[in-house]
Amino acid sequence: MSLLVVDRLTKSYREGKTAVNALSFHLNQGECLGLVGESGCGKSTLARCLLRIEAIDSGSIILNGQPIEHLNERKLKPYRRHMQMVFQNPSAALNAKLKIKDSLIDPYEQFHHQLKLKHFVFTSKAAYIKQLLEAVELPEALADRYPHELSGGQRQRVTIARAISIEPKILVLDEPTASLDVISQGAVLKLLTSLRTHLNLSYLFISHDLAAVHQMSQRILVMKEGWLVDQFNRDHLFHENRHPYTQELISIF
Repeated sequence: MSLLVVDRLTKSYREGKTAVNALSFHLNQGECLGLVGESGCGKSTLARCLLRIEAIDSGSIILNGQPIEHLNERKLKPYRRHMQMVFQNPSAALNAKLKIKDSLIDPYEQFHHQLKLKHFVFTSKAAYIKQLLEAVELPEALADRYPHELSGGQRQRVTIARAISIEPKILVLDEPTASLDVISQGAVLKLLTSLRTHLNLSYLFISHDLAAVHQMSQRILVMKEGWLVDQFNRDHLFHENRHPYTQELISIF
């Protein structure tokens, strides 16, 4: 059974624009599913809908066998820990007034009564935070710093550490390397690949960068103007029957 099944998900805005149009896909355990498309095609809207940050107009979102599209906040909370998000801009994702250790402990404090951790052992706050920082290859000394004291790559690693801290089943990665320099991009992609294997995570990897999506993913979805126009296994990227828009993206690959 797939971990996440999305069926004909549709999201429109008041001005009449349909950002996501009858989109269907599934995500399997341990898989990295890539979603590629140009800016404004609806990728980030889809991500916010999956996390129930935004309400959908129609369709269904089934997480671990449970439809979650109509659950209220109280009923949704047990499912939120299973699907976490890493945003494009780590500076905006981290509270500038909190030390790194306080940002990292926050998800545990919200969900601790639901957690049976397998990979991270909570014997003390300090030991737990040290494990999280080590998992994303950051030194323990960063725990007492504020976000502005870290580089962009370090801040993104902190947001990844926070996302994996409660051992979710799925990470929704929304342009996770877009704000980083080329060297940091490569290092973060390598880290994400390692974490997926070590923690048995499943990824929805969203990007406008077809090269990064191709590197990371087993299957690839292509989105254009709110529609899903192509989907294929990674090895079939250069197949002759690819959608014309996919071929456009390949031409600038």
